Amino acid sequence: MLTTEQKSIIKSTAPILKERGTEITSRFYQQLFTSHPELLNLFNQTNQKKGRQQTALAGAVYAAAENIDQLEDILPVVKQIGHKHRSIGVRPEHYPIVGEHLLLAMKEVLGSDATDDVLEAWKEAYGVIASVFIEVEEEMYQDASIQQGGWEGFKPFRVTHKVTESNAITSFYLEPVDGNVLPSFSPGQYISVQLQIEGETYTHIRQYSLSDAPNQNYFRISVKKESDHDPEGIVSNHLHERVEVGDEIPVSAPAGDFVLSTKDETPLVLISGGVGLTPLLSMLKTVVHLQPERRVTFIHAARNSQLHALKGEVTDLVKQIETIQNYTIYSDPTEQDEQSVDTYTGHITLEWLQEILPHNQMEFYFCGPTGFMNAVYSALQGWNVPEDRMHYEFFGPAKSLETINEG
Repeated sequence: MLTTEQKSIIKSTAPILKERGTEITSRFYQQLFTSHPELLNLFNQTNQKKGRQQTALAGAVYAAAENIDQLEDILPVVKQIGHKHRSIGVRPEHYPIVGEHLLLAMKEVLGSDATDDVLEAWKEAYGVIASVFIEVEEEMYQDASIQQGGWEGFKPFRVTHKVTESNAITSFYLEPVDGNVLPSFSPGQYISVQLQIEGETYTHIRQYSLSDAPNQNYFRISVKKESDHDPEGIVSNHLHERVEVGDEIPVSAPAGDFVLSTKDETPLVLISGGVGLTPLLSMLKTVVHLQPERRVTFIHAARNSQLHALKGEVTDLVKQIETIQNYTIYSDPTEQDEQSVDTYTGHITLEWLQEILPHNQMEFYFCGPTGFMNAVYSALQGWNVPEDRMHYEFFGPAKSLETINEG
C-alpha cells in the first residue's frame, strides 16, 4: 500500500520522467532482453528497433506518475494495453520481471536523483499498478476463453483463401483447424497471429484488424505488404510471399477496444487511410446489418486506385443501402483516376470535410498512418468536434494524438 509520502514522491518525479522517460525505458528494454531473451517471443521486435515501444512505455509510466492518486483515471489506457497483452500472452508472472528491470533502469539513468526513498516509492507504486493490469487482463483472459467458441492463448487456423485486394494488400481467410464455431467479435477488433519465420531466432507476433463482419465461419485479415524486409516488413512479407492456402497459423481470440458503438442512431463518419480501412469496413458492414437506417459517411484516402483495397465491397454496400455516402480521395491519382467523377484529389482537410459533411454533430471513427491520423484529428479539433465523439486507433504501440501533436 502506498503511503501519502510515497505518493508525493511519485508525483514529484513526474517532470523528470517526462523529460527522461524514453531514456529510462530504452535502458530498461536493453537490460530486460539481455536477462530474459525469451521475452523477445512476445514483444514486437520492429517496434523495439524503431523506438516505438520505448516511447509508448515512457508515456504510460509518466501517466501513472501523474495519476497515482486516482489510478482509475488511466483505466482506459490500462484496458487498451491490456487487450494487447492478452492477445500476445502476457501473464502475471511477467510483471515482477518487468518491475525489477524498470527500477534498475531508473536507478542507472537517474543517478543521484534515484534516492532510496524514490526507488522504494516506485517499487510500491509499480506493485499497485501491476496489480491493476493483472486484474484487468485476467478478466480479459476469462472472457476470451468462456465465450462460445472462445479459447485462451493461440490455436491453429488454416488459410482457406488468399485474395489480392490491391497492389499492396492481400486478404487471408482463416478457419479454425479444430472445426469449432468461431466466437463473435466487436467490429474494429483485431487478432494476433504468431509466426515462426525461417532464419529468425524468435517468434514474431503481429496484430491485424478483422476486415469482415462478425459472425462468419472465418476470420479475415487484410495485410499490407511493407516495402522493407527488415525490420518493418518481415512479417507482412512472409505472409504475402510464403503463406499459402492450406498453411496453418496460430491465432489469438479477438481483442481491442477500438470498437463501434451501436447503442444509438447518431450519424456516423468512418474515415480511413490506406490499410486503416480494415477495421472501418468491418464497422460499415455491421451497421448495414444491424442499423440499416443509420446514416453513414464512409471516407477513404489512398495514394491512387491501384493501392485502394476492397473498394468493390464498399461500392456494393452503397448500392444496397441509401443511407450510406461514400467518398474517395487520392493523393497521387493515376491518369485514369483523374478522369473519374467519383474521386477527389488531394488530402483530407477541415475545409474538405466541411464541404462534404452537413454538420459536425456525428460520431467520428478514424484509422490510418500517423501523418493521416494527425491531419484528421487536427481537422476535427478545428471543427470543435468533442473528444468523446472522436474514436481512433493506431497500428502499433498505444499512443495519443494529443501527445504527438504536442511534439
